[in-house]
Amino acid sequence: MDRPLNNCWGIILAAGSGTRLAEAAGGVRKQYLEYKSAPLFWHSARTFSRVAGVKGVVFVFPPDDAPAMEKQVRQYFKSEDLGIKWTVCAGGERRQDSVFNGLKELPRECQAVMVHDSARPFVSASLITGLIDAINEGARGVIPAVKVTDTIKRVDGDTVTETLKRSELRGVQTPQAFETKLLIEAHEKAVAEGWEVTDDASMVERLADVAVIPGEQGNIKITNPEDLERLAETKTIVPCVGWGYDVHRFGRENDRPFVLGGVPIQGAPTIIAHSDGDVLLHALADAVLGTFGGGDIGTHFPDTDKKFSGADSGVLLKEVLAMASKAKARIAHVDLTVITQVPRLSPHAAQIKKNICRLLGLEPHQVNFKATTEEKLGFTGEKKGIKAVASVTALREM
Repeated sequence: MDRPLNNCWGIILAAGSGTRLAEAAGGVRKQYLEYKSAPLFWHSARTFSRVAGVKGVVFVFPPDDAPAMEKQVRQYFKSEDLGIKWTVCAGGERRQDSVFNGLKELPRECQAVMVHDSARPFVSASLITGLIDAINEGARGVIPAVKVTDTIKRVDGDTVTETLKRSELRGVQTPQAFETKLLIEAHEKAVAEGWEVTDDASMVERLADVAVIPGEQGNIKITNPEDLERLAETKTIVPCVGWGYDVHRFGRENDRPFVLGGVPIQGAPTIIAHSDGDVLLHALADAVLGTFGGGDIGTHFPDTDKKFSGADSGVLLKEVLAMASKAKARIAHVDLTVITQVPRLSPHAAQIKKNICRLLGLEPHQVNFKATTEEKLGFTGEKKGIKAVASVTALREM
């Protein structure tokens, strides 16, 4: 096999019944349990997508769920495109049957495959990268493992028969990575010879050496009712800053009346714009969107859409604030600057600030408004247009 690898896939196993957790989880199978507003299997897909060399993932769901879950996964990718290929297949009666079904869905060009339990949602991208690195360095199979801290004894009924040497023991995790052809060969032999195994490494060990890399203590498996506590969200408040910038040209007599911060200003130049041309609220809306990665106002309110012709920018800002609220971003402070030669804004500054406070639901000490000129330089200095910049600080619940 050519190395380094540039075509690896993950198989995310989400086909289990989760009987040990069913009652504690209200009847929800553990792969569908939500953590931070997404099911466990989707967290694993996100992590795989952040690793260079991973081209796609195969989701393996219970046979009865597979058709519906394919539609569900399609919706997830529409709302959050992970930038990798994907497919869905039905699982089998045993774990090894589900893996074998997933292997059959891999493209022919797939060089290495990583098999992962969806019930391990906390796996890191660095661990997956470490597995790929080990394969690139010549390993045909590699698994992550952690040192065993408890003393392990072999028992027969209620009697200890042997104390195992702890230094030689490891707790094995997933993902487990293998050359694709090797893992397929191992599964074919397992079917032909009736092997019963608990993980894929147990199969491959009969055909080739399997390497070990350090696992992660945080890469735990959600198995028992007490593990559900690990899914309880710990709310973290993170400060976020968004920055906005907008420009509008001055127009002729019949163009848009001058509005700034929602305040009409008499005697000012007209504005060329699709909406009402409020350059300050446009910059402010873009800055608010920036606090939660919401894109820009041109995406949400395109100037190619007739319904936004002459639109009140205050209304558009309120829609942006609703998006921020949904993203759990709370606006804490705004700093606004308008750059223009005309009109003179100091007589209107207090009213503009008051209206911004009203629109944002903020106190006066949380809003700063100022205006300046560019000393007759550039297009603003030549009285051809106006521009505004906005900086917004938000506190976002993560």
